Parts: sequence; C-alpha cells; structure tokens
Amino acid sequence: MSTTRPYSPGDRDRGPEPTGASGAASPGRQVRRLSLRGESGVVPLARDFARQALYAWGWLPAATADQRAAAEDVLLVVSELVTNACLHAEGPEELVLGCDKKVIRVEVSDGGAGQPSPRTPHRAGRPGGHGMFIVQRLCLDWGVVRAPGVAGKTVWAELGAPA
Repeated sequence: MSTTRPYSPGDRDRGPEPTGASGAASPGRQVRRLSLRGESGVVPLARDFARQALYAWGWLPAATADQRAAAEDVLLVVSELVTNACLHAEGPEELVLGCDKKVIRVEVSDGGAGQPSPRTPHRAGRPGGHGMFIVQRLCLDWGVVRAPGVAGKTVWAELGAPA
C-alpha cells in the first residue's frame, strides 16, 4: 500500500490525476462529484452520496454477502477519508467517486498540508488513530496527490469491485 505514490499502478498511462484534478474519466468509467466546501454534517452527507452512487452503479442492492461487504467497505472508506479531512486538515472540499468494472476509486480533496499515514505501531485496543489503518487494510492501494504550487491535497483509495 502506498502513501507516497500519487497514483495507483493502473493510472500511470492516464497520468497522476485520472479523475481528481482534470475531471476526465477513462472510457467505461463513471464519475460522480460532491462539493463539501462549507457544508455541515459532511460525513453522513458523503456516505449518503456514496450510497446513492453504489445503487446507480449496481453495487447495491447486494445479491450476495460478498457484494454487501464490498459496498460496506466503500462506505467505510468514504467515512474514514472524509473524517480525516475534518480532523487533520481544514475540512473536505470535494468527494469524487469513480467506478469501472474492476475498481471503485474514492478521492477526498482538502486544503491541508499534512501527510496521512497509518499510526505505527497500530494499537487495536486504543481509541482513535485507526482511520488510515482501516483504509490500508480494505483497499487495493491508496495515496496522496498534490498539485504543484497549490495548497492542499487529494487522498485517494481504490477498492476492488465485488465478484
């Protein structure tokens, strides 16, 4: 899992920002955006938005336990990334969800300068500090995109589509 690579291996051909900065999506890829700048209650707002996208993309309603678990993992990752932007940055600015037949990509942009990373050592019995550990465990890959000369960052994570 990556905290330094700005893009996942499959994005190399498309450039470092396949959906976040350019707005472009590859053929067959569906993208949805939600502005969170200045909104209150952003975590439930982001989860509801992600849930609606999962219904639109056919991930929900889930026909099997594996499909249900995959959709719940997406919602949990959305919650964790948006919560981290609230706690450790200046709040989230935008949520972008991209989906193709193999992967769903979650991107949360914020104005913060910090670098997200799982706490080490991870202490499962202690409250707090589990967000990026959860993201790391659930996702195929994740990382951070920073645009040169611009404040802030986009934290992205990719999860595999259900079987």
